[in-house]
Amino acid sequence: MTIELETTWNLRSVMASRGIFQTSKLGPLLAERGIDLSREQVYRLVAQTPQRVRLDVLSALCDALECSLDDLVSMKRSTTATQRIAVGEQTRGSIGDLRPLRATVRRPGPGQV
Repeated sequence: MTIELETTWNLRSVMASRGIFQTSKLGPLLAERGIDLSREQVYRLVAQTPQRVRLDVLSALCDALECSLDDLVSMKRSTTATQRIAVGEQTRGSIGDLRPLRATVRRPGPGQV
């Protein structure tokens, strides 16, 4: 069984629910809380799903937007069953049913060249 986690970054929608529609408005709010990010970094934080976010940035975002971490990040968990086949066990239609045929080498007869 494989567990897959799908995360969704909701910063833009949280900002919109608070009346903030421009990424340039988020920079000063973070600066008030001691987080100095460039204009480009703030834009990427809002526009793209980040792979890593520092905890102090997350806490500053939650404080500035008066939201919780659950509002910023939502996770969806799904499980998929993986089937394992024991060694020596073959299933119908699998690669184990394909066996090479023995080749027969024939020499050309007299006059067949």
